[in-house]
Amino acid sequence: MEAFSSKDMAMKAQKKILSHMASKSVAHMFIDDNSGEVLDELYRVSKEHSGNRAEAQKVVKNMIKIAVKVGVLFKHDKFSAEELSVAQDFRKKLHNGAMTAISFQEVEFTFDKNVMMELLSDCRDLLLKLVEKHLTPKSLDRIRHVFNHYSDPELLTHLYDPHGTLWPNLSKICIGLNRMIEEGKL
Repeated sequence: MEAFSSKDMAMKAQKKILSHMASKSVAHMFIDDNSGEVLDELYRVSKEHSGNRAEAQKVVKNMIKIAVKVGVLFKHDKFSAEELSVAQDFRKKLHNGAMTAISFQEVEFTFDKNVMMELLSDCRDLLLKLVEKHLTPKSLDRIRHVFNHYSDPELLTHLYDPHGTLWPNLSKICIGLNRMIEEGKL
């Protein structure tokens, strides 16, 4: 006999519906203003650096889809004890990455792209480990896409150039990250 669970079906429907709604305007309904501002700045950074509006939109859309799907999985208690431990490791690594990003922006001549690339790579790997049993290969590719995009050495060098065009965006991102840390969201 086939096992059917309406709870599992509802979760799958939520993930599917919410992933189709992953636009900036819909994202603002699900996230706070500060997170929305950080996402907007990340979009601007991507657009300015790549010169490709569609690519920048795709990266941010993928970021939103990932966040929504992981949120749905948490809400429905789909993670095992081992996966919850990985989630804690991911959260700590993300927090460490945010603190490092802020520090590199605030203290002149401290930026090290290799450190940022490694932090982002570690975050990517932990997130993939957390969701590999729960999300489709397409969703896993979205995670890789987002982290690989923002860990690009040229983008990071451009972003952290104090005389570069992306410096004001970085300043706004760091202000938002600081707020998230203070509020215990990161």
